[in-house]
Amino acid sequence: METLAFIPSPSAGEIHLGPLPLRGYALCIILGVFVAVWLGGRRWVARGGQPGTVADIAVWAVPFGLVGGRLYHVITDYQLYFGEGRNPVDAFRIWDGGLGIWGAIALGALGAWIGCRRRGIALPAYADAVAPGIVLAQALGRWGNWFNQELYGRPTDLPWALKIDPEHRPVDTPDVATYHPTFLYESLWCVAVALLVIWADRRFKLGHGRAFAVYVAGYTAGRFWTEYLRVDDAHHVLGMRLNNWTALIVFLAAVAYIVVSAKKRPGREEVVEPEPGPDAVGPDAASEGEGASAEKAESLAEPEPGRKTADGPAS
Repeated sequence: METLAFIPSPSAGEIHLGPLPLRGYALCIILGVFVAVWLGGRRWVARGGQPGTVADIAVWAVPFGLVGGRLYHVITDYQLYFGEGRNPVDAFRIWDGGLGIWGAIALGALGAWIGCRRRGIALPAYADAVAPGIVLAQALGRWGNWFNQELYGRPTDLPWALKIDPEHRPVDTPDVATYHPTFLYESLWCVAVALLVIWADRRFKLGHGRAFAVYVAGYTAGRFWTEYLRVDDAHHVLGMRLNNWTALIVFLAAVAYIVVSAKKRPGREEVVEPEPGPDAVGPDAASEGEGASAEKAESLAEPEPGRKTADGPAS
């Protein structure tokens, strides 16, 4: 297969900063985290939240997300680590690639929920703020697959085909050099989804987790067709790749959430973060504090028995 033009693959998966080697995959993940926190922080403040809140909660969400992403990958591709001739220790080599977005979002949401509880914040409002940043982080993270020459698509001679080195090619097509750059397709799709979420949020004033659901629905729609193009080994269910089934089920769940949530809780939250207080430790702390303050003010306003007021002695 002759290809007149193609996208070259990196000659090495590492970038050397002086004597310090930095894996390209890890660099993409780190840049993605910074973008997600930066954009999420701006959106949170624009919604009336406090500066620094998104970063504080990310301290919980990011580690949980990395662990969840790795667990999903290892569980669904266990043969890469526990099969014959494999080394189980490689399951911990996260810098070599292998993060499942489904596990990352699921366990990352658990970490975010813990962080939100500590700040007295509702998780859906936080999720709406960080949704575009998360999908932009995914767009950057996909370039890690380019560094590792992995998760590409079927053979092609299109001008934007990705050239893969012989040692990274499928065993079925060792003489074919160019393949669909599914990492690029998904990266561009993620950028489009981020713009869609930002536009929809401004246009329809989305709240109560619906902006996050738009991100989920948009991403899974694109993931379905990029997953369909891939040729890497994967488990199949009823003739379709496992990740295709996951994308389809999650897409339907996200659409259902948007419809049901819009009927039950229309509009968006007026207050996303309570004023910080010394005893605020949970979502109900703010309202409890406000109630206590009101009771205290009311008691001070009531005259004591026998105390003379401007209208005469108290009865």
